[in-house]
Amino acid sequence: MAEREIVKEYANGDFIVVWKPKKCIHSAICVNTLPKVYDPDKKPWIEPKNASIDELKSQIDKCPSGALTYYIKGETENLEDMSDNTRVEVMANGPLLVHGTLEVKDASGKTESKSGVTALCRCGASDNKPYCDGAHKKIDFAG
Repeated sequence: MAEREIVKEYANGDFIVVWKPKKCIHSAICVNTLPKVYDPDKKPWIEPKNASIDELKSQIDKCPSGALTYYIKGETENLEDMSDNTRVEVMANGPLLVHGTLEVKDASGKTESKSGVTALCRCGASDNKPYCDGAHKKIDFAG
């Protein structure tokens, strides 16, 4: 049986911040960018009412793993980047970030569609290959 994905939602009016903890690589970009919103020592750890919607959108768009996304209640259009343009970004001492829509095929031939930002492991230490799980920090990966 497949493991059920945990998805948490936090509201600022009709603007909803979505957090998928399994995707998080703990880059701390969210905490460093908006510490008044993201505090891992508090429950709930995300308080989106402490920032404007524009500030939240800007920060969430920088999430390297795609663990943070957002949507607006009542809008049917998915706000993640669904464009045909795909862009790859190398994070210093970290993963490859693939922005856009892609299909990932694993060694067994199983395929999975991804959109938005996908963090791919570069260090080889991830327990969630081909995806990054933040293991590069534990092994002091340089690259």
